[in-house]
Amino acid sequence: MNRKEYNIAVKDYSGRLYGYALKYLQNGEDASDIVQDVFEKLWKNRKKVEFDKAKPWLFTCAHNALINLIKKNNRLTYVDNIISQDSTESHSRQFEMSEVIEHSLALLPPVQKSIILLRDLEGYNYKEIGEILELSEAQVKVYLFRARNKIKKQLKDLTLVI
Repeated sequence: MNRKEYNIAVKDYSGRLYGYALKYLQNGEDASDIVQDVFEKLWKNRKKVEFDKAKPWLFTCAHNALINLIKKNNRLTYVDNIISQDSTESHSRQFEMSEVIEHSLALLPPVQKSIILLRDLEGYNYKEIGEILELSEAQVKVYLFRARNKIKKQLKDLTLVI
C-alpha cells in the first residue's frame, strides 16, 4: 500500500470505524483513540497490507483493540469497586429504550456484540463480517442468531418487570 492508497483508506473508512467503535464503547474519546491507533498500525504495516484488503484488516484491528480496551477497563473497574466498596449508593434511574438496548448489547459476549454492530449498524454482509472477525459465514449466522435471541429475551424480561 502506498501513501495515496493509505489516504484513500483513511478517507473511506475512518467514519465507519469511528461509528463502530463509538457504538461498541459508548465513549467518543476512546473511540477516537481506537481509530487513531488502528490507522497508525495500518501506516506501520502499509507494506504488508494490500489496498483491497485494507477494510477487513482495519476492522479486525479495531475489533481486537476494542476487546483489549474493554478487558483493561474491566480490570480497572474491578479494582475501583474493591477500593470503593464502603461507599454504596442506590440510584433509581429511568431507562429510555435506547439505553435498554445499549445495556443489552453491553451484556453480550464481545464477538456477538461485534457481529450485531457490524451487521445491523454498519450493514456488512455475512461474508464481510466473517473476513473481519476471522469466522466462517456459518459461524457469523449462528452468533448473530444467538445475540439477537439474547437481546429479545432481555427485552422481554424487562417488559415483564414494567
